[in-house]
Amino acid sequence: MSQAFSVRGNLVDITEEKVYPAQVQVLEGKIISIEKIETQEKLPYLLPGFVDAHVHIESSMLTPAEFARMAVVHGTVATVSDPHEIGNVMGVEGVEYMIENGKRVPFKFYFGAPSCVPATKFETAGAEITAEQIDELMKKPEVKYLAEMMNWPGVLFKDETVYKKLEIAKKHNKPIDGHAPGLKGEQAKQYIDAGISTDHECFTKEEALDKLRYGMKVIIREGSAAKNFEALVDLIHNHSANMMFCSDDKHPDSLVEGHIDALVKRALSKGIDLFKVLRVACVNPVAHYDLEVGQLKEGDTADFIMVKDLEDFHILKTYINGELVAEAGETKIEHLQSDIINNFNTSLKKVEQFEVKAKEGYEKISVIEVIDGELITKRLDVDATIKGGVVQTDIENDILKIVVVNRYQEATPAVAFIKNFGLKSGAIASSVGHDSHNIIAVGVDDDSICEAVNGLIKSKGGLSAVQGVESAVLPLPIAGLMTGEDGYEVAQQYIKIDQMAKKMGSKLISPFMSLSFMALLVIPDLKLSDLGLFDGQKFEFIDVFVQDETAEDQVEATTTEENEEVIKDSPEETTTSDEEAVNK
Repeated sequence: MSQAFSVRGNLVDITEEKVYPAQVQVLEGKIISIEKIETQEKLPYLLPGFVDAHVHIESSMLTPAEFARMAVVHGTVATVSDPHEIGNVMGVEGVEYMIENGKRVPFKFYFGAPSCVPATKFETAGAEITAEQIDELMKKPEVKYLAEMMNWPGVLFKDETVYKKLEIAKKHNKPIDGHAPGLKGEQAKQYIDAGISTDHECFTKEEALDKLRYGMKVIIREGSAAKNFEALVDLIHNHSANMMFCSDDKHPDSLVEGHIDALVKRALSKGIDLFKVLRVACVNPVAHYDLEVGQLKEGDTADFIMVKDLEDFHILKTYINGELVAEAGETKIEHLQSDIINNFNTSLKKVEQFEVKAKEGYEKISVIEVIDGELITKRLDVDATIKGGVVQTDIENDILKIVVVNRYQEATPAVAFIKNFGLKSGAIASSVGHDSHNIIAVGVDDDSICEAVNGLIKSKGGLSAVQGVESAVLPLPIAGLMTGEDGYEVAQQYIKIDQMAKKMGSKLISPFMSLSFMALLVIPDLKLSDLGLFDGQKFEFIDVFVQDETAEDQVEATTTEENEEVIKDSPEETTTSDEEAVNK
């Protein structure tokens, strides 16, 4: 606990919308007095610290303790963290790991109880979190909300298990986070009326306005891959009371560059009122999630930042509970060693397992089209390139191979095709594959794909890149998602492997982050799970091969041996109704 001290500066009172010189007195981590002063000095500015209103810490590839070391440099004092990723891998054990790791450092981590583990029944996850376990998690003081309810079909069709989880959150008087990309009109109203209070997935201003109109709070997201800041930021002019900022998924190199402070600067550069922007960045998350984060008022915990000016927002100092945790761009939080938990249970793969044999009578294949900076994808039906009875990649037209390998048990890899990764040689792979975090890889040839995948199996998780005789692995031994190594060193390792992917031809902003979302089945249009190619609009599996309408009489729609291996379960799963589409 910090001792008594005082700071002088121009205090930014967001509630009263005033700025005035003041002396702030701190004792044992709390603000005991704020006194206006008369001075001709040029003082820095004091304001509440920033709060990330929705983030998956795991996506930084760092433990909470390491994430905190880097975030405080940018004036972040707290996060609203959804441990959904580690929950899908390790269940409640993973959630508790995040809570305990976060307690080791002077930073305010608040967690949600994951609502959707497993995320869907159309992929293999490592664990399940039941309604009863959610009830137990909700009793923990660090668990402030029910994490994003991705099963919007289950909400709309009143799935019993979904509503049981919603009622548990209401019983504990804790808010419910949403996740309903593209949902508008009456369906959005129905989703919100079920008690769901936020959404960070709005693609357009029109969608966000619809949700705001029905009483939902909209979170502006700007992560390493998914970005909706530009589409939504102008809404702050008229809706600042009901908006927040978040990063959602942020890789370590991005965290070195900035966090919520970067969004504040960008919003101000667009001429948005200072106090409206700061309400979004500092006040609204604290009020909505009932966080124990000080707001620079007498009696509050001393969680505040000092900035040079109100234009560039250069962070001079960050205080949490009265402790100086960052100064002059340097973290003061000590690096700590972290325990390792993991559950990789698959053996090395063989090259021939990634072959796609041609299908008689079928000349077209369905291809996932990546949209840079977006989670959504498109579906393309293209002519297959076939040689020797095997479907080939088409480097000239950027049609590459994508695979998902079950990391929890022995199974045949799922294989499909993808466009816009741009690789001209080699392959990249990752064990960060939302939501179930099986191994996902994209590559030009089967040998490279196999080597990239096996590199991760050997290291029990991480990122890998293979180009000819050159290969690199960034190990993520904690659940195959994170490392406890120094965050700044991890950022440098990540930059190197990211540059390698770009040297191989990728033009994507963040190739590995985009790769991780190609297994995210709850976001349309087309994705790949370890069980097969998945249509996110219809919530059903589809074949990689597209039947030519003119050949319908010639070729019967029978299930091939390979397709049986991919889908595995009974035919009913491919015709599941919307209300059963996402298994909770």
